[in-house]
Amino acid sequence: MSSEELQAIELLRRVRYGRLATSMRALPFLSVARHVVIDGRVVLRMHSGFGYHNACDGTVVAYGADNFGTAAPGDGGDLWAVQFTGTAEIVRPGSGQRELFGEGPARVNGERFDPAYLRIEPHFVSVHTLDFDASATDRQHSVI
Repeated sequence: MSSEELQAIELLRRVRYGRLATSMRALPFLSVARHVVIDGRVVLRMHSGFGYHNACDGTVVAYGADNFGTAAPGDGGDLWAVQFTGTAEIVRPGSGQRELFGEGPARVNGERFDPAYLRIEPHFVSVHTLDFDASATDRQHSVI
């Protein structure tokens, strides 16, 4: 694995959720998913009730995650985003691997949560960081 891939995986482990992007019937869509890294591959858990996992199976997808909502000045405060682009495949993880995801939501849009799992074989990995001046204390924008 390249140093950028290792950095992306390390950053991905710091957050639990990200966004899966692909197309369905020629229209783009995004879906939230829970992720874990198993053997250098990103494995996603998402709600099967929407059928998104079927649309992704065997196709090229992008999965991205970031710390935009959680970065704080006390932890360095730098923002980062990672993206994994590759072929997705429906998988059925073993019970030990499923436990890595933790408990799922009880309901999704009023339906009982029914998990589906996708594994992404990354072909392209990117890491983007936004470094801030450590002396800057107020990163909020002002309304005038």
